[in-house]
Amino acid sequence: MTEHFRRDLDAIKKQLLEVGALVEDAVKKATFALLDRQKDLAVEVKDLDAVIDRKEVEVEEACLKSLALHQPVAADLRFLVVVLKVNNDLERMGDLASNIAARALYLSDRPPLPFPRDLPSMAGKVEEMVRESLDSLVRRDTTLARKVLMDDDHVDTLNKEMFETFEEMMQEDHTTVKRASQTLSVSRHLERIADLATNIAEDVIYMVEGEVIRHRTDDFIDR
Repeated sequence: MTEHFRRDLDAIKKQLLEVGALVEDAVKKATFALLDRQKDLAVEVKDLDAVIDRKEVEVEEACLKSLALHQPVAADLRFLVVVLKVNNDLERMGDLASNIAARALYLSDRPPLPFPRDLPSMAGKVEEMVRESLDSLVRRDTTLARKVLMDDDHVDTLNKEMFETFEEMMQEDHTTVKRASQTLSVSRHLERIADLATNIAEDVIYMVEGEVIRHRTDDFIDR
């Protein structure tokens, strides 16, 4: 590998981590905006989304340029392929955080609903999954990546419990339907962010081990 190519790869990794840090910040602020009814944080998330979109394009352009100039093979090629996929997943996370912020803005102007205890727990777990998926990428840590895969099952369970809680709330008091449905959308968005963090973890395993584990059995993932 040439020194020029190595510098390009290091620069791309740095750019990707900058996108990841912005996404982590957006998810955290969006959930705080919802739980603490802070409009200013919700507005910040909407602004962050535009920054994330711009940086996502910059990372993609850098990867395509590197592929064209250096024509990498083996591990270096896998790295650039993974970066392109992770970059896209991060941009989608930013969109979902923006959607949560929009729900937070809507709910902040209306009488508060009692949040189930599962919602803060779910938000915290999703933030942890995003952080650990990116840490696993930086450290090339497949053990941590597999932990993210396992944590996704917990988030799925919490999302199901949230649906059941809000369904019961709406049946008991029809005046809560609009607010409950908006909050339930937040739960679905969090669950989707967890899915995207899982995608990143799967890509890390591919990058390090050269194995595609999507759609594989749990036994393969756990090994």
